[in-house]
Amino acid sequence: MNGRTVLERFPAGGPRGSWPAEEFAQARRLEGLPAEVVMDLATDMFLVVVGGGDAAGDAAA
Repeated sequence: MNGRTVLERFPAGGPRGSWPAEEFAQARRLEGLPAEVVMDLATDMFLVVVGGGDAAGDAAA
């Protein structure tokens, strides 16, 4: 995943109106981590990731 670290995984089929991956990522951003949410299509999961390199081309959710 281009040098990124997965902090947490969330199933894509969460309850309607619920965004647990986005909420988790926002909490990490408030702690100073540059967390973002990406979609892993192979596993149908939202991943909260941090880290770097030139991973800007990854599919973000």
